[in-house]
Amino acid sequence: MAKGLNRVQLLGHMGKTAEIRATGGGMTVATFTFATAEREKRGNEWVDATEWHSVVAFGKLAEIIQKYTTKGSKLLIEGRLRTRSWDDKDSGQKRYRTEVIASDVTLLDSRGAGAKQATDEGYEMHPAVTPGEITDDDIPF
Repeated sequence: MAKGLNRVQLLGHMGKTAEIRATGGGMTVATFTFATAEREKRGNEWVDATEWHSVVAFGKLAEIIQKYTTKGSKLLIEGRLRTRSWDDKDSGQKRYRTEVIASDVTLLDSRGAGAKQATDEGYEMHPAVTPGEITDDDIPF
């Protein structure tokens, strides 16, 4: 089988504070909605188009998201796509949901001592971004 690539990078804002739960094995899981926006020109005016994503994080990364983020937090999320399917209990129809499985999250809010990157291995200062480099005016939503 040919080698493939399943990689996603999203820059945007949390749509809601993450919901935290534990698996049967005790692993922490964080789930939240995430909004990205693009500007497109329609006729003579610019219109913001928002896309909503479902994001899931596991283990230490989920704990970091729980501790340091809230609704509206600016993040850079890196991960992969996964599509789940299940049978709807009420209608019996097959349902599908595509999620971003986060492997790295960079916190971009200007609070604190700079942008921080959370990974599956832990939490570290991100050297590429410092406070004041990114403002609300830099992000189109």
